[in-house]
Amino acid sequence: MADIALAGRLFAPHYAAPIRCRLTARFTPVLAGPATDARAVSQLVLGEEFDIFDIVSGWAWGRCVHDDYVGYLPADLLGRPEAPTHRVSVPVALMFSAPDIKAPVLDRWPIGARFSAEADGAFLRTEAGYIHQRHACAIGAARDPLETAAALIGQPYLWGGRGGEGIDCSGLVQVACDFAGIACPRDSDMQRDSLGTPLADDEPVRAGDAIFFPGHVGLMLDGERLIHANAFAMAVTIEPLVDVVARLHQEPAPILARRRLK
Repeated sequence: MADIALAGRLFAPHYAAPIRCRLTARFTPVLAGPATDARAVSQLVLGEEFDIFDIVSGWAWGRCVHDDYVGYLPADLLGRPEAPTHRVSVPVALMFSAPDIKAPVLDRWPIGARFSAEADGAFLRTEAGYIHQRHACAIGAARDPLETAAALIGQPYLWGGRGGEGIDCSGLVQVACDFAGIACPRDSDMQRDSLGTPLADDEPVRAGDAIFFPGHVGLMLDGERLIHANAFAMAVTIEPLVDVVARLHQEPAPILARRRLK
């Protein structure tokens, strides 16, 4: 099956017009198959768009609109709520029952979660409760990629994660780029081929440059230190670039590419 927009350019036995929805849960993995034990290939967070092409036995098959990644997720987690006005800008935003920091906490939304809200003093009023304005920003508000990446230091490493209880290396770069208004694909090899511009061999790295390794990516915090989500520490950490390279000493080319995002 393929998107009907590809008819005439790509042969497929069947074509389908997508139904655009948004995730209504806090987050969910995007799976390689229609089963709860299938391998996670990515993750959607609240309010992100997903195009449904097929639904079988409660599983929706389609693509994540922000990066065209294809996979499965439970159909009952998708709906058609109004367009969001804000998104969570911290690792976890608390949802209070009233516009008061002493009010009971109803829920916790992950970074990137999108929602519709109106200002209510120091808070944003949503259908689910109240989020402090310091925990969110308006859709379209841009900030430096390193600010977003640094906010996630200590978050657990999670294969396929994009901020919902964990994050992986390319997920960290994608989320950081998203908040900066930089289009970014999902996987590190895709990012290596498309993000920014390559650095000349003799050009020193600087803060914000993306460094690509075999199956891995991170962002330079300055001229010497890398911030990355890594399975070695099982978290988002900062460490000297030379230490990362030394750990990959068995690779024939530990650094595959260096690219400047902006």
